[in-house]
Amino acid sequence: MGLTAAMRGFFVFLLSVSVVLGQTGYGVTYSSTQICAVKGSTVEIKSSFTYPYKVGRRSTTVEKTFWFTGSEPDDLSTDSKYSGRVTHSCNENKCTLRISDLRESDSAEYKFIFITNQEGGRFTGSPGVTLTVSVLHVEAKKTSPILYPDWAEVKCQSRCRLSARSYVWYKNGLNMNKDTYSVQQDFSPGDTVSCAFSGHEDYRSPSVYAPKLPSVSVSPSGEIVEGSSGTLTCSSDANPAANYTWYKTQTLVSNGPQLVLSSVQPSVSGEYQCTAENTMGKMSSRYITIDVKYAPKLPSVSVSPSGEIVEGSSGTLTCSSDANPAANYTWYKENQILSQGSDGVHAFISISSNNSGNYYCKSENQYGYSKSSSLFIDVQYPPKLPSVSVSPSGEIVEGSSGTLTCSSDANPAANYTWYKENEDSPKASGQIFTITDFRPEHRGSYYCEAQNRRGRHNSTLHLVGVTGKLPVKLNVIRLTLMVLVPLLLLILCMRKKKLFSCGTEPNEPVEAVEVKEIRACDQN
Repeated sequence: MGLTAAMRGFFVFLLSVSVVLGQTGYGVTYSSTQICAVKGSTVEIKSSFTYPYKVGRRSTTVEKTFWFTGSEPDDLSTDSKYSGRVTHSCNENKCTLRISDLRESDSAEYKFIFITNQEGGRFTGSPGVTLTVSVLHVEAKKTSPILYPDWAEVKCQSRCRLSARSYVWYKNGLNMNKDTYSVQQDFSPGDTVSCAFSGHEDYRSPSVYAPKLPSVSVSPSGEIVEGSSGTLTCSSDANPAANYTWYKTQTLVSNGPQLVLSSVQPSVSGEYQCTAENTMGKMSSRYITIDVKYAPKLPSVSVSPSGEIVEGSSGTLTCSSDANPAANYTWYKENQILSQGSDGVHAFISISSNNSGNYYCKSENQYGYSKSSSLFIDVQYPPKLPSVSVSPSGEIVEGSSGTLTCSSDANPAANYTWYKENEDSPKASGQIFTITDFRPEHRGSYYCEAQNRRGRHNSTLHLVGVTGKLPVKLNVIRLTLMVLVPLLLLILCMRKKKLFSCGTEPNEPVEAVEVKEIRACDQN
């Protein structure tokens, strides 16, 4: 019995002859054991069965017929997978299973079964009918990507191995007037290509086409912070499925639809792009910017102009730090805040010696802060008004020694030179001027000059007086007094001690006692 396959809506291929199976008068015959049909079409599987009309004295009646798949004989019409797509009909001993809107999952071995009133009267044909539901698809490959980058070869493929078939090719939905199994032609990135078997154009293959404009997503969304992780995902509508490549500013960084960023560093920041490519062409995404946020790095500090800083000049301190977003800056001198701002600059209009000291800056944004190392500012200035001191103070005795000391605030430290009024030649150099043997000619006014490479400054005049030497007699008198005065004091003390040792009478006046005792002591 043949299978009607040329009806409208049917598209099947019979790949083997029918087989009759049976025993003791029972049997099932299938019109074909293998059928190949195109997805979306309708197929009819036909069978016939035989049975003895009487077993012994009992007549045989057929009580139920149905189709099933698998090892368990469950009626196919009750399977929800086939709901609305399966019909089963019998005309006497000829039965037909009709499956519409075929799906790839319908590929299976189908068996017919009939049940009679006789004992053990359940019979099926084995093997059954193998149905293969095929999806036409276009296989494409580049013919010569270097010489002809837009050319590709397309082939109309099917799971059913068929020969002597003509084909219909479509480009952007229009018939290409090609009837061969394969076609070589140039295809633009936006073209779609599909195929069908001639005479069954309603069952075209899915279209193949180059990737559409890829889209890029970032996970997690929002800001990417240093040390965190994230994933860039590229996707594109393409058939066949696209292969993906990631670039950072035109430098290849990864292959695959996802670019994983682990423990993100600031160097990850930049412009990223993905390219989707298949045998029909390729397409690149728009650039996506990755902007890694991070706390300020160690700030660097500088002073301008560089070199030595001179009192009265102007200058600036500059603090800079790599940070995202940009940092705000605070300048400190010896832990005291000087200025704050976004430019990191602290300006000196007219530098003074008070500006000398240690400076540092702090850079800060919402992700953290960092402090710079200290910068020492050494302001140089000429000597201030020198001060002069004399030792010993007052007039210096002729023949003795004396010291004059000069001091001045200066940076760098001053050098000193001593002068006597109305004399051009210096008397001495150094901070201390010592005269070991003062003579009358040393009498006069002296001043010192303090100088460094920034300038010089003279002290005021300082008068130094010299007294003459004492006469010899006066020296002798002075020496005699120095000896006799202590001796007289000792004698008086001893006499007073003897006075109290002579005793007194009770109730005598003190004056009387003293006179009496003196006399008594004298008598002794």
